[in-house]
Amino acid sequence: MKRAVVLFNLGGPDALSSVQPFLFNLFNDRAIIGLPQPLRWLVAKLISSRRAPVAQEIYGHLGGKSPLLELTQAQAKALETRLSDANPDDSFKVVIAMRYWHPFAHEAVAELQAFGPDEVTLLPLYPQFSTTTIGSSVLDWHKAAKAAGFAVHTRTVCCYPTDPIFVAAHADTLRGHIGDPTVRVLFSAHGLPKRVVERGDPYQWQVEQTVAATVAALDTPDLDYVTCYQSRVGPLEWIGPSTEDEIARAGQDGKSLVIVPIAFVSEHSETLVELDIEYRELAEEVGITSYTRVPALGTHESYMAALAKAVQGAGDGIAPVGGKRVCPRGFGECPCRDAIAQG
Repeated sequence: MKRAVVLFNLGGPDALSSVQPFLFNLFNDRAIIGLPQPLRWLVAKLISSRRAPVAQEIYGHLGGKSPLLELTQAQAKALETRLSDANPDDSFKVVIAMRYWHPFAHEAVAELQAFGPDEVTLLPLYPQFSTTTIGSSVLDWHKAAKAAGFAVHTRTVCCYPTDPIFVAAHADTLRGHIGDPTVRVLFSAHGLPKRVVERGDPYQWQVEQTVAATVAALDTPDLDYVTCYQSRVGPLEWIGPSTEDEIARAGQDGKSLVIVPIAFVSEHSETLVELDIEYRELAEEVGITSYTRVPALGTHESYMAALAKAVQGAGDGIAPVGGKRVCPRGFGECPCRDAIAQG
């Protein structure tokens, strides 16, 4: 068989001149701003033009562009090699579909049309499901595939927040940093407006499950840790506690800090600038003398194994790794809301 895998990710500007159009694409997404058109277009234009100078300064720290595409390409290559080695009778092709900058979904569709796969597996590089990330990417993919007349049997992995191999990757990267009793671990994830979660988005619950599973895998009963959220923008109330507030509290408590990007699997502006520069400066201001940031998983062996397992075990339709719903029934935005709850 010819088997294709599509890796979903956010995307990032490839030049400073791309920053404003990248931001426009982000804020023009109905999953991000729910206004009807043309109001959403106008609001996206306004926000992107106002935020572009700040964002350009951020990407200036990264050489004028996001490193996300190159890092995602490395993940795609590693996954394709692993899948091909494990399934020598099949032909695999792993492509990338970014949501807000190149390569877009329609570009990935064109690449797969040339390949001619017998089946496609949609695989997010977001471990935890949110309507604002995976949900948006899945809708975008199907829209692009329909427009191109690309009708191939498609399976979708919606999430893998507690997959044991994925969790083992996080535990492995963290284990060497937790021996000191003065250390507090901050598991930092990208935040969301509170109202997104209140309408049934399972993202925060899934992040907390990833943290709980990682802590259990470490088997360190006295571990001092907090789940927190970063990258807040705009006037809306966001889920918390915020990473900034937890850094300040750690300073008051006389703690050393280890920061784990628990929902980021690749390095980009939120890790390389926000965590490594801005939050480190904040830590110094509040008197924290030891600040360590654990790397994103990238092409970690266990993470690549988890992704390969997800591809090989994906069921028809859209489902988590393992095929059973993992979210409680109260989460109406869970893509498996019509499935039988696990357990």
